[in-house]
Amino acid sequence: MFTKSNPVAGARIAITGGTSGLGLALVCELLDRGAQVAFVARGRDRVERVAREHPGAHGIVGDVSVKEEIHPIAIQIVGELGGLDVLVNNASDLGPVPLALLADTDCEALERALATNVLGPFRLTKTLLGALSASARERGGAVVLNVSSDAAVTAYPSWGAYGASKAALRHMTSIWDAELATEGVRLLSIDPGDMDTPLHALAVPDADPATLKRPDVAARELADAIEAALPIESEVP
Repeated sequence: MFTKSNPVAGARIAITGGTSGLGLALVCELLDRGAQVAFVARGRDRVERVAREHPGAHGIVGDVSVKEEIHPIAIQIVGELGGLDVLVNNASDLGPVPLALLADTDCEALERALATNVLGPFRLTKTLLGALSASARERGGAVVLNVSSDAAVTAYPSWGAYGASKAALRHMTSIWDAELATEGVRLLSIDPGDMDTPLHALAVPDADPATLKRPDVAARELADAIEAALPIESEVP
């Protein structure tokens, strides 16, 4: 099991969308807590830059929205880390930019949001489930954290593609958590709040960054949630 003093120390953690915003903040936070970290993103240049700037982080170039790239991503994650204890499905797509009413949303924009926000996490989790289940058997548990949004539960006009996809992700997380409870694999859906990230800037370009949560603050909160979900050794008096 994981130690009580620092549950994520030595944990093998993979993060999608790991080169900017919340994903990059999670890479930094979890490395600081002693985790072994692999991160996934589409842009090779950014992946290589983040890997150079954060020694110990394993960068993987891949697009979780593309079905054919899921298995190569999963193989690299397990190969780099030697197994997997925690998967963070963080990569997200807004849908149409600028945001648009559903009636004005192109089918392709909706398909892209669903492919990134729902099918990507589904496929990657499904492909890595063997490694996660092995961790649960060997270490007492494993965790999949799916990054959600208040748009998953509140009907915001013009956020239709994003909100619908996050709502599907949220419910899928709950179903999978119920189904995998006996396997020792926990599924978490967490809304980190409105953050000062490139994705939020695309969605609301006029937002005042001072009113938004910093990604490093959200990363600490999510890391705490991961720690709380991991099994820990009992301290011997």
